[in-house]
Amino acid sequence: MDQEDRIALFLDYENLALGARDSLGGMTFDFRPIADALAERGRVVVRRAYADWSNFDEDRRMLTRSHVELIEMPQRMGTSRKNAADIKMTVDALELAFERAYISTFVICTGDSDFTPLVHKLRELNKRVIGVGVEGSTSKLLPPACDEFLYYDRLEGVDVPSARTRRSRPARPAEPTGPVGPAAPVEQSEPQPAGEVARDVDTLAVLVAQTVAGLQTSSDGTVTASTLKRTLLRKDPTFAESDYGFRTFGELLRHLAERDVVEMTDGPAKGDPEVSLPEHGDREAAFGLLRSVILDLAGEVALSGLKNQLRRVRPDFTEKKLGYRSFLQFCKAAATNGFVRLQWSVEAEDYLLTADHS
Repeated sequence: MDQEDRIALFLDYENLALGARDSLGGMTFDFRPIADALAERGRVVVRRAYADWSNFDEDRRMLTRSHVELIEMPQRMGTSRKNAADIKMTVDALELAFERAYISTFVICTGDSDFTPLVHKLRELNKRVIGVGVEGSTSKLLPPACDEFLYYDRLEGVDVPSARTRRSRPARPAEPTGPVGPAAPVEQSEPQPAGEVARDVDTLAVLVAQTVAGLQTSSDGTVTASTLKRTLLRKDPTFAESDYGFRTFGELLRHLAERDVVEMTDGPAKGDPEVSLPEHGDREAAFGLLRSVILDLAGEVALSGLKNQLRRVRPDFTEKKLGYRSFLQFCKAAATNGFVRLQWSVEAEDYLLTADHS
């Protein structure tokens, strides 16, 4: 139990309830999906919700059954009442951060950007901060400030009315060899064209490969799955493997390993495998592709836009799968191996590439 994260949960309840009603087709807010999501992340030792509860009679009973402490904010004039609730919640969270060092994670449930300074201060105090908000009513300023941000309408158990158009990433496409393990379907208002699905999965593959490459360069070369997941969340606090149709991060990695994007081996701890970029034997083939594209274009070819030309010939091309952190690095390697010539042009303010027919 000592290794478990202790979580303090704070709900700006009016913001969540009204956000669900206004952005999710009039649906009633349900606390249970949030409780289930947090149960996977640690032990919740404090649960507090702030509102004028005379406006939420049914919700009071639902929250009480879930052992949430209800903090009463009596009715006053509109803005002043809201400000009073925000200030009370902020003061209570900071007081808890100073008084109870064993609490490692604070969950701030709101979409209001006014809580961004609180998030920053909690992180300064070495606390992990998870945000939760309704996607349609969450300020764009809040998610990037958090260590992780969960959109309420994407949580397991939230049944969003189908008439509402929701932004969601597509589920992964079927692979010829079959998926690894079952994957939870991702609801969509309209089916996406196969090309868009493939592009999203390719984007995921590039993101993971690029992150692994960066970690291998900046660390001792060992990258575990847990380290990779934390880094992806630092890049995008709203990242969630479920948005791509995977139930767990391990399932996502197994899928990418099947596609030869990454390799997985036993890590230092059970259940936390080491992730690396595969040693590809087809680098020369990729260098040859680059050379042939340059020959087809004839003359000197600018680096800018060249990658798109390669993808017209091979849509799945990405230098990240070959172990290169950038397209320029890939082109320099091709030049070093004699497939092309690469030089900087002052006039073009870009690198120019050429190739011989011999």
